[in-house]
Amino acid sequence: MSAISRQELAQRIADDIPSGSYVNLGIGAPTLVANYLTEDREVVLHTENGMLGTGPAPEPGQVDPDLINAGKQAVTAVAGAAYFHHADSFGMMRGGHLDICVLGAFQVAANGDLANWSTGAPGAIPAVGGAMDLAIGAKQLYVMTDLLTKKGESKLVASCSYPLTGLGCVSRVYTDYAVFDVTDDGFAVRELFGDTTIDGLRDLVGLPIADFITTPSSGGER
Repeated sequence: MSAISRQELAQRIADDIPSGSYVNLGIGAPTLVANYLTEDREVVLHTENGMLGTGPAPEPGQVDPDLINAGKQAVTAVAGAAYFHHADSFGMMRGGHLDICVLGAFQVAANGDLANWSTGAPGAIPAVGGAMDLAIGAKQLYVMTDLLTKKGESKLVASCSYPLTGLGCVSRVYTDYAVFDVTDDGFAVRELFGDTTIDGLRDLVGLPIADFITTPSSGGER
């Protein structure tokens, strides 16, 4: 089965974010989504270190060292951007003022539990940071991740073995093979990429996976 690139997946997620949304993009791969948000849709990006109205990555030679996201990556500011105290930023997150958050993951359980931090995994940031606040505070949580680990193990699991970030919080999972919605009955396929098949996904994941969801959905708004 074939998979799409991380950049193509970021484009796919960007296409699903409605105009008028307030969105937080987690550190790592989710920050790529900012590069594919078109100007014809007003999507306001929030970062927990105190900025509302972040734009895509700056062009070479145009970096402002004072403009960074939570992952310490250089960002740009769109017209009307605002800066504020860290505590105010977390108040936005915890107060339910974000429409969508996009986070990475080590594991997503069939009931929507999320595990995206670890003190022992290679390259992992040794703290949960603001992910717990984002996972529970955002109206919808999208996960952007490779379907398989480097060892070929599925990141979609029956129950998480890594430390939990949030309980029952994931709305939708975007992977390099397919997009899944989290339903009351577990994972259901929303879209397949390339020559991927549902039976092939079931073999990779080792879990029951429902056939295509055919009714329109906003991603499982909680």
